[in-house]
Amino acid sequence: MSSPVPFQDLNLIPYNIASTSSSNSVTGSTQRPLIVPKLEPKHEPLDETLPLPPARFQFSQSPNPNLSFDYRPNVSLPQQSISEITAFEQIPENLSDESFVYSEFNRISEMFRTAVANGMQNNEYAGTLNPESGAIVPIEDENQLSIVSPRKRYQKRSSELVRVTNLGIEDERYFRDIVRKTRMMYDCLRILATSEEEKRHGPGSGRRARGDLRAATVMRGRGLWLNRDKRIVGSIPGVLIGDLFFFRMELCVVGLHGQIQAGIDCLSASLSPNGEPIATSIIVSGGYEDDEDSGDVLIYTGQGGQDSHHRQCLHQKLQGGNLGLERSMNYGIEIRVIRGFKYEGSPNGKVYVYDGLYRIVETWFDVGKSGFGVYKYKLIRIENQPESGSAILKFAQSIRNAPLSARPTGYQCLDISSNKEKVPVLLFNDIDDNREVAYFDYIPRTIFPAVAYSSMGSSNGCDCVNGCSDNCVCAMKNGGEFAYDLQGILVKGKPLVYECGPKCNCPPNCRNRVSQRGVKYKLEVFRSRETGWGVRSLDLIQAGSFICEYAGVVLTKEQAQIMSMNGDSSLIHPSRFSERWAEWGDFTDMFSDYARPTHPCTPKLDFVIDVSKMRNVACYMSHSTCPNVMVQFVLYNHNSLYYPNVMLFAMENIPPLRELSLDYGVAEPQAEEWEEKFRISN
Repeated sequence: MSSPVPFQDLNLIPYNIASTSSSNSVTGSTQRPLIVPKLEPKHEPLDETLPLPPARFQFSQSPNPNLSFDYRPNVSLPQQSISEITAFEQIPENLSDESFVYSEFNRISEMFRTAVANGMQNNEYAGTLNPESGAIVPIEDENQLSIVSPRKRYQKRSSELVRVTNLGIEDERYFRDIVRKTRMMYDCLRILATSEEEKRHGPGSGRRARGDLRAATVMRGRGLWLNRDKRIVGSIPGVLIGDLFFFRMELCVVGLHGQIQAGIDCLSASLSPNGEPIATSIIVSGGYEDDEDSGDVLIYTGQGGQDSHHRQCLHQKLQGGNLGLERSMNYGIEIRVIRGFKYEGSPNGKVYVYDGLYRIVETWFDVGKSGFGVYKYKLIRIENQPESGSAILKFAQSIRNAPLSARPTGYQCLDISSNKEKVPVLLFNDIDDNREVAYFDYIPRTIFPAVAYSSMGSSNGCDCVNGCSDNCVCAMKNGGEFAYDLQGILVKGKPLVYECGPKCNCPPNCRNRVSQRGVKYKLEVFRSRETGWGVRSLDLIQAGSFICEYAGVVLTKEQAQIMSMNGDSSLIHPSRFSERWAEWGDFTDMFSDYARPTHPCTPKLDFVIDVSKMRNVACYMSHSTCPNVMVQFVLYNHNSLYYPNVMLFAMENIPPLRELSLDYGVAEPQAEEWEEKFRISN
């Protein structure tokens, strides 16, 4: 394994084409009779069973359910007043089938349809199964639904099983964008809630802030959990193999796994018209001693029979999730597999990674290591999928520990920064002999002109000797609150962030000195056949984390005009970067009284960054209209608003070895005019 298989990532342009992965086979045991069973949810040891707390975010107006995401690209919902909107919006009856991205709902198998029909006849089930609906499971008539109590209602998961097929490129982009925005909103809410909890109780109080639960509660109350109107079999549109999640609640928010604690997600027998549960996804976290995981082949142990210490103490029973997995094997239903394990770099020390679709090929009852009867299921990974995310994580870890052993060929330089960064920046190219990256002078910080420091003498710093507090001078510059939480995560984007500077008395580890500390992730410049040079990280990057500065030599507008006369294309215009910072922590689409930060702000930026001879790792990031990295302007080493630092932060959780991308924006018309005017033709 010399290099990882590219992700099926829609962030980058053009798309990467995922290669295939092979499957192996493992023999199973014979079935044995069941004895003294007990059924209970399959809890995972890395999780905590906690109830959803009430939302702590109070706003003056009720949320608008029209802001909920659905599956209709380019369909604008009519604007209605708050009083005219019901608890959850229903799909209009007159909306044509062509308006849906669900262009085709494939049936799982003809056998399953027969079983459903027989179950309806035997049980006199009142539901209907329209042959043209594409539904795998019939649902009750709306007129027969029971009356819901007047208390606050949440959108219940549908009992209709569907598979999404025939998605075009635009549909995939659309779904990916919905998932990204939903996850960004979840992360922003979680970080904000955690930050508020830290403010109330202070660091070191021993109280764990559960921002993940509060964020999920707020989004659920506003109908922002995805895939609630359909229960999807197979791949979830917009969720890619290799996507990482830090919390179980986030899996529920995007609809990848609908159980908060149980490891098997299935349609229960009470909701199924034929009285049989159907499993759709599982989480493998090493909670059962009889599990065997070799990657493409998985021996999964059923649920039940464990005590509070996750020790098998009773026999398992073929009910609930256990029966759901057996029925899914019988009907040929593929299973989404999410692996959970401890991983450095996660805010809670663990990650969940989506590893793709598996098919159950065998099930049997066996005596486990503890001497009790357990159900086992053999799952084999379906071919022609991108490499699993857990394999990528393990490979990235081996590169971090010993890059030359993990990749004997391809590394041209183990640190292009020549120790100028605290963490080495690697150069990898296994495609051709291009070594141009190593020929540039590496600078970790931007070089500003003398005019930027002209006003330094008239400013004063803070007097916070032990670290900045919420009422210090630097906090007031930021509008009365710091931009970062206690872990150095950007709480919400602003037009400009003031960090503590050279005249401040606070220590280097002050919470308001995040971006000036430099690179902390092990980055790698690599050669790609699709995007040329690119950048990826060998470490897991948490959403909202600082990555690096976009460094070069700053030129004034006049100097840039002279450079442009020679047709120099190595000029970066900071004013052209898309304002992605406004999306980070922006709740205007969620809360009617939320105001986007407008202070502090910068004037029109006329300077450019020359990277023709001196540059850093950021200059090799690829362009994308759906980036995973954003620009946040920061001021700390001088006071000139006309020359802020261009700092880069993560917009989402970025797995190791996934390419980093920026939205460089488009050229301003007036800028194109004066560039063309002074250009000298060759």
